[in-house]
Amino acid sequence: MAKSPESRMSASERFGRELARHRREAGLSQARLAERLGCSPSLVGHIETGDRNPQIDFAETCDRIFDLSDKQHFVRLCRRISESPFGPQWFLRWVEEIEPQATGLRTWDPLLVPGLLQTEAYARAIFRGHLAMSEREVEKQVSARMQRRLILDREDPPALWVLIDEWVLHRPIGGAAVMQEQAEHLSTVASRRHVTVQLVPHNTPCTEGLMSGFAIAELADAPITVSVESAATGEVSAEPEVVSVIMGRYDRIRTEAYRPAESLDKIKEAVARWTQTT
Repeated sequence: MAKSPESRMSASERFGRELARHRREAGLSQARLAERLGCSPSLVGHIETGDRNPQIDFAETCDRIFDLSDKQHFVRLCRRISESPFGPQWFLRWVEEIEPQATGLRTWDPLLVPGLLQTEAYARAIFRGHLAMSEREVEKQVSARMQRRLILDREDPPALWVLIDEWVLHRPIGGAAVMQEQAEHLSTVASRRHVTVQLVPHNTPCTEGLMSGFAIAELADAPITVSVESAATGEVSAEPEVVSVIMGRYDRIRTEAYRPAESLDKIKEAVARWTQTT
């Protein structure tokens, strides 16, 4: 049986649809509703289309404005967003609110090809490494990761600067065939005008990035925001002190990196090396 359009909606899209419906029924424009909510009309528009996630105080104010019989209608919808199966709330905030709105992204990964540049097979091999994860959950995670890649195919993609430890291309995630495909994909993406990929030599003395990977997002209408991930937890922050530390760390790592052209040559060498072992 085919699924209804509603059943295919994400929690964010369902919140947005309900907001738009009740706003129209109340005879309010986005601008008038934004005035009562104390936010910008563009934020209301983004939330209605599911492009931005509402915060809990936004939902609480909606419940007061529309005064529905269910006094926590929007709060309940908002909480469903945080109950998404695709990751912890800090990571969901990054992939659903920050990353899609970024005009520029900088990333560093010492262990893996970053998620935005992963192939389906490579991502699947990573998630299958989580032994407690069922095959169904693995496929959900892979699907979500492939969905993230779509921002690079937009008419106005973000500028992307990627730093990857050189050893990432030697690590046999999923086996030789998977690594060959992944290296080929990385080579293709690195050739795009808006993407810069630089490898950091495996023998660099720089230790700034050994503890964790991180990402930096430049936004048109918000402060620079960073995402920092460790083995046990993660954090998304726009606090100036945190952003300053991560920006400085990124710059120091990049001073040790190969130039983009050299990096692309080494990626192509990895393609040839993995091809010979398949």
